[in-house]
Amino acid sequence: MYPFLRRSLAACALLASLALPAAAQQFPNRTITVIVPFAAGGPTDTVARLTAEAMGRDLGQTVVVENAGGAGGTIGSQRVAQARPDGYTLLLHHIGMATAPTLYRRLAYDPVGGFETIGLITEVPMTLVAKKDFPATTLQEAVAVIRRQREALNYANAGIGAASHLCGLLLMKAVDTQMTTVPFRGTGPAMQELLSGRIDLMCDQTTNTTEQINSGAIRVFAVTTPQRVEALPNVPTSTEAGLPDFQVTVWHGLYAPKGTPAEITQRLSRALQVALRDPRLVQRFAELGTAPVAQAQATPEAHRQFWLADIAKWRPIIQAAGQYAD
Repeated sequence: MYPFLRRSLAACALLASLALPAAAQQFPNRTITVIVPFAAGGPTDTVARLTAEAMGRDLGQTVVVENAGGAGGTIGSQRVAQARPDGYTLLLHHIGMATAPTLYRRLAYDPVGGFETIGLITEVPMTLVAKKDFPATTLQEAVAVIRRQREALNYANAGIGAASHLCGLLLMKAVDTQMTTVPFRGTGPAMQELLSGRIDLMCDQTTNTTEQINSGAIRVFAVTTPQRVEALPNVPTSTEAGLPDFQVTVWHGLYAPKGTPAEITQRLSRALQVALRDPRLVQRFAELGTAPVAQAQATPEAHRQFWLADIAKWRPIIQAAGQYAD
């Protein structure tokens, strides 16, 4: 290589290395975009818009939400993984970030190494529910029915990788019994089939089941969280009901592309922590049947630790089921 060319390349590399730290000192000075890898109007989109609005107030900049759905959330995730690591393009994703590394065996991006964590946001409880005339009234009775009838029972989910699918896998592992799984395009259609009595069982978020439970339209056996849910005070936890290994929540977290300077991820994390204390956000989360995580979880370090532990939790369950998305 010619000497002058080596010097030019070295100068360019030096300038590039200095650019991001300088930008980090001024961050943020323009609009931030949060990519949601699902369609508008869904539960993750709702969480994202509430969080973005609250964070924007602390950051002093507009934080907009852009939907980039498709391929189980991997299209939007890939876009963020390949974005410039300057803090202006972020990803808000749910539990799918813990299952993608196993569910998808071929991805155009690194589903773990491609991101910096910023903080967790919320964990939405799930409920195990059944059709109104299901022949059991408690979780222990339901487990006995499942073990007796096995594949004769229909379990609904919203497709491979959906929270309802994962919840079903965990349930069948916990009771060591398989049921016939019936995938739908969303939990809305699945709920309609449960209401009609053509589906026996399903798991779904409290945001989608609370009204039906309280009206008596469906039967509920447990919430899949360590503590009871305020909106369903009479529903026992899975542990209380005798199935301690059956716990799952639909958690949401915020991510930046790998290589985003620590100064920027820490600033975003502080804004997230402020947002999660915002009374307007807290109230809206409560109306959706959830709550912000504790402040200690809204940090990059706690988020990454939680995420990696969840990947390890789901990997053997998905592998044992042999159900992959590609």
